Amino acid sequence: MDLKAQFVAAAARSKTLAARPSNEVLLQLYALYKQGSEGDVTGEAPGFFDLVGQAKYDAWEKNKGMTKDAAMKAYVELVDRLAKG
Repeated sequence: MDLKAQFVAAAARSKTLAARPSNEVLLQLYALYKQGSEGDVTGEAPGFFDLVGQAKYDAWEKNKGMTKDAAMKAYVELVDRLAKG
């Protein structure tokens, strides 16, 4: 299975994990998914009062410069670890 197919499969598996990951891990999943699917973060950060949006933006921005392939690989590995419990 190629990396893109593994990435898509991991995204589907992430929705069926036995236990809900911590907020920190959820942000990591979000950031790696966005980096793998869209590349570097673009646009302005959400406003000060949008705490969730700001956290997501900041998490994604930490991956700036990471290639899409590297992000997809890291995402698949993280989902695999979470699925194993």
